[in-house]
Amino acid sequence: MKILAIDPGDIKSGYALLQMPDFKLISFGKEENTELRSLLPRLKENCDFVACEMIASYGMAVGRNVFDTCVWIGRFRELLGNLHYIYRKDEKICLCGDMKAKDANIRQALIDRYAKFDLKNGKGTKKCPDAFYGVSGDVWAAIAVGVAFYETERGYIAYENPN
Repeated sequence: MKILAIDPGDIKSGYALLQMPDFKLISFGKEENTELRSLLPRLKENCDFVACEMIASYGMAVGRNVFDTCVWIGRFRELLGNLHYIYRKDEKICLCGDMKAKDANIRQALIDRYAKFDLKNGKGTKKCPDAFYGVSGDVWAAIAVGVAFYETERGYIAYENPN
């Protein structure tokens, strides 16, 4: 099964095309949203599901960048059709078993699951790359979206928008 996972942002977004259950990163990166929007149709051709992190309100005030991110989620959905939404709290519970988990905990959970020999950072070296070779920044978050989608639903209809 191939999953295209998106960690949306207000200006740039991370993405990862994952093959599961054997966990292989087929393609990944962080792009300006306008550039990612032009890449998404080609990426979608090669996947079975598209999962996208979704914004949730927890009663705190938010700034303009959160609303701009929501607009981009809508643009991605318009382009791709159905998206399976994954909420950050569900990622934390799925990957770490704790709502208080931080980015570093999520990253370590991914390394623990899929790194083969570089158990510190999961990347390995150019000569001997491991599962996360070349991954940085928001790509980790995109991978977390894809893995959480896969693990919580075992592939078949996660947080699907009913519309």
